[in-house]
Amino acid sequence: MEAVMISSLERKKGFAMARSAAVLCWIGLAMISLIACGGSKQVAQTETEEPEVTQPEPPPREEVVTAAPVEKAAPTPLVLQTINFDYDKYDLTSVAMDILSINARGLRENPETQVLIEGHCDERGTVEYNLALGDKRAKAVKDYLVTLGIDSSRLTTITYGKEHPLDTSNNEAAWAKNRRAEFVRK
Repeated sequence: MEAVMISSLERKKGFAMARSAAVLCWIGLAMISLIACGGSKQVAQTETEEPEVTQPEPPPREEVVTAAPVEKAAPTPLVLQTINFDYDKYDLTSVAMDILSINARGLRENPETQVLIEGHCDERGTVEYNLALGDKRAKAVKDYLVTLGIDSSRLTTITYGKEHPLDTSNNEAAWAKNRRAEFVRK
């Protein structure tokens, strides 16, 4: 008897599922029909109206466009910033590299500019030692600018060692200002 009841329940479920599937199919067909025909109202109008006779459109007229003369922007003045070095060093800091990147952009925008790179040191150390260190600083700057795309023929270097201080005070603040590379336009 239990087997009959299960079978009866299964039939009711199967009938309900079949009815649901049929309803979904009917809704789907109705949607497809509406989409394909553009709606029943439009189908009726299209069948009763006579087709319109259309004239072919003339080809579009070609317009001649003349470009307005392009005015060159005034060149930005070239300002090359000085960079500083750590004590007894000639390697470039990240701040110095950022400044040199800006300087390189200015040099690329002014391709005719020739530049003299001056290497300077603070007053500590011998004349010979500071001349050599100033030379290494100037060459490090030149080499980095070349890696940024500046033609080396536009760049020359010179060392002044400790001979041209910015600040003649005898303290760390003054010495930090004097450890530098400066740019002179030729």
